[in-house]
Amino acid sequence: MARTTPHDPSPADPAPADAPPPLYRRVADQLLGELRDGTVPPGERLPGERRLAEHFGVSRETVRQALDVLRRDGLLTTDRRGSHVALPGPPAGSAAPLVFPVGARAAEPRTGDRATVVWGTPPPEHAAALGLVPGRPTLMHHYTSATAAGNGRRTAVTSFSAVALAEVEELARYRDRADGIACAQLRRAYDWMRRAGLTLHHRDTITLQPDTASVRVVRRVHDQYARPLEITDLLVDTRQDALVYEFTLPAAG
Repeated sequence: MARTTPHDPSPADPAPADAPPPLYRRVADQLLGELRDGTVPPGERLPGERRLAEHFGVSRETVRQALDVLRRDGLLTTDRRGSHVALPGPPAGSAAPLVFPVGARAAEPRTGDRATVVWGTPPPEHAAALGLVPGRPTLMHHYTSATAAGNGRRTAVTSFSAVALAEVEELARYRDRADGIACAQLRRAYDWMRRAGLTLHHRDTITLQPDTASVRVVRRVHDQYARPLEITDLLVDTRQDALVYEFTLPAAG
């Protein structure tokens, strides 16, 4: 009688219906659950593969396969600086961050809003405030907002310092796509700075523009070491609009 040996399913054989999902899929599901809980907020960078492998107790190859799953599902984006969370909205249960730039109307973009970034030479006033050599380019953010009727227009120009670009990776990675055309909402910029370990000090100067119905707001932000981070120049048409500042202070203790 001929001897037979048990048949080991090959990778091409379909898995039994009751078989557990592969390890990389389980890691992908666990990671997605943590992202939805706000472990890493939307738009921010994931820890490296080695740290994730240690966190889940698996190999880096398994982590790499799990990240591929989330990337194919559109839940992660990857560039030369790493993988970034692409889940929409703020993390569940988190406090609303201070929205950038000064004068932005709402926590989420709306019709009539336009925001882009360019790598260019800032105005002399901005260069002086940021300690930049005259003529030296930097990352600049342009914001425009108008109501459907065309009134209440707001325009803001922000220049970031070399310190901000060196300390805040989420800002630095915009340099390669600062073409002045593609939409670039940096509404979490202040939150990114705080998560980079920077304490933010804001100084807003508000002046009425002579012979116009406009208000100019100049915001300067520096960190705990008195290093300049950004300066924003906002112009608001106040004929049909109101400029509202909203601050949230954490409870003591």
